[in-house]
Amino acid sequence: MTTLRAHPITRAAARAWIDTTHRHLKAPAGDVIRVALVDDTGTIRCVAMAGRPVARGLDDGLTLEVTRVASDGAPNACSMAYGALRRAAVALGYRRIVTYSTEEEGGASLRAAGWTVDGTVKGRQWSCASRPRGASCFDVDKIRWAWVKP
Repeated sequence: MTTLRAHPITRAAARAWIDTTHRHLKAPAGDVIRVALVDDTGTIRCVAMAGRPVARGLDDGLTLEVTRVASDGAPNACSMAYGALRRAAVALGYRRIVTYSTEEEGGASLRAAGWTVDGTVKGRQWSCASRPRGASCFDVDKIRWAWVKP
């Protein structure tokens, strides 16, 4: 059995690893904190990034959003990454952490890390007449998960 441990990673290295590993999304442009999980040989097995919430209504200065988690399939890696980001966020003074999943993703890693369902979000295109953007290939309904400091 491989033992994973949290390890610091630069933004550039995290983005590069996520770009080559994540199933359907590229790495976010920015973040506040990030973590890599490495095995006993020092090989990266999972990378996670968290930043300011994308939804303006959640951006209260005390909430952080996990914007990307990518793993090579190592057992329990995603749950460990959510836990590592939570501990780091709490140490920095954040009181609430949110993230999103699709219905088909299930959320086992989030439940294992102590997160709960916080609501659902209707999928939509980001482009509008007043601010045209490229077409989104991922405009499906999502489940919002949250961890709130007791």
